[in-house]
Amino acid sequence: MRLATWNINSVRLRAPLFAQLEKAAAPDIVCLQETKVVDELFPHDALSEFYPYRHMRGMKAYNGVAILSKVPFTATGGYDWCGREDARHVSVKIAGGVEIHNFYVPAGGDEPDPEKNDKFAHKLSFLNEVTGWLEDTAKPRAKRILVGDLNIAPLESDVWSHKQLLKVVSHTPVEVERLERMRAAHDWVDAVRHIAGDEEKLYSWWSYRSKDWRAGDRGRRLDHVWVTPALKKKLRGFEIIKDARDWTKASDHVPVIVDIDV
Repeated sequence: MRLATWNINSVRLRAPLFAQLEKAAAPDIVCLQETKVVDELFPHDALSEFYPYRHMRGMKAYNGVAILSKVPFTATGGYDWCGREDARHVSVKIAGGVEIHNFYVPAGGDEPDPEKNDKFAHKLSFLNEVTGWLEDTAKPRAKRILVGDLNIAPLESDVWSHKQLLKVVSHTPVEVERLERMRAAHDWVDAVRHIAGDEEKLYSWWSYRSKDWRAGDRGRRLDHVWVTPALKKKLRGFEIIKDARDWTKASDHVPVIVDIDV
């Protein structure tokens, strides 16, 4: 199975890009974040050619998550977190009992201080709540995949400058510690780092503010694919489609692909 996670930054605006994604990688399942559309207006007609099975939870103009698939779902779901109905989680099951959970973790604003910044406080609360849920539902042999824009680049090799970003939201020590706690809740395996190792610089996001993003290459790896230990030995490869950042009307994130033998 070829699985992709992609913060699409408006699925209606970027629906034409799925033909390029199909040509570049032909994923079997695509997990989207920031779809920015209510379910009734989701662009089914534009995407049904590639993905006959679709499950989404959306809201107008903000957030929104979806899972698009070439294989049928045996169940669908999704939860709200922190008492908010803000469409940040969607889930499906496929044949073989494999669960896929797609998350869009709050970005957290600009000030990494929960006392001064409600958005950062929400981000930490969200991570804590998801962590508790993962601990409560963990099963030793569960076949689970967790993907999404987790809005945290945990390793030094996940950012263009560790020292310069230590006080920048997405790479602060408190966020990295909370993400590690969440990962440990089910002994998740970071699929990309499991395959690539921890030293190679890898990014999945480059700011729109950079006029020449490729030359500066000031990226961060915010988009992740995790698997439970039962699927660790099934990981076969990964690809970060960096060229997608140059596609017409591109998102500031690019697709992250992982191949899993399920």
